[in-house]
Amino acid sequence: MTSTYADQDQFDLHPVLDSRLLRDVIHPSRDLWTPRELRDLTSFVASELTTGLLQILDYSTERRWWARLGLTEGVELWLLSWLPGQGTEPHDHGGSAGSFTVLTGKLREDYRYPAGPIRSAVRDTGDALGFGSGRAHRVLNPFEAPAATVHAYSPPLVPTREYASLHDIPDSIPPLPAQRLPLAELRQLADLEGP
Repeated sequence: MTSTYADQDQFDLHPVLDSRLLRDVIHPSRDLWTPRELRDLTSFVASELTTGLLQILDYSTERRWWARLGLTEGVELWLLSWLPGQGTEPHDHGGSAGSFTVLTGKLREDYRYPAGPIRSAVRDTGDALGFGSGRAHRVLNPFEAPAATVHAYSPPLVPTREYASLHDIPDSIPPLPAQRLPLAELRQLADLEGP
């Protein structure tokens, strides 16, 4: 991804969305984002940049499809698609706070906080939620129509941990080691991994 602005060393933005508007909300100087700030970011991007997101959006029958929308030293932003039957394994985000907003369709999320009950919720178009680091979940599309979501995580590119079941979540979810990396190194990592 390439930027056309002079401050491109602070951002890595998808060329379709690279605009002053997104640059103003992604705050490259912010080290860490709270769950509420991440929720506000994904909600804003889904509602204000819908046309660009729909231009980028794709679906794959091979696996869930995704595209990185933005990356700074403090946050990563993704667009994901979900065909009927596609979903994730139960996982946590390794100590990162996160958020997702449903852009199109609807999804089911099963989630659990350590030592708590497993809960389920249907997330409809426009629904947005932010969550802290001590939460595990499984997201899936058991419905008949495709869905798409906008996700954000802070700190960026912390590996996820998968579980066989949400029942296997430990009594506490310790954070994985995260370090603040320069944007150039984060770009390389982001090209190797997905959300």
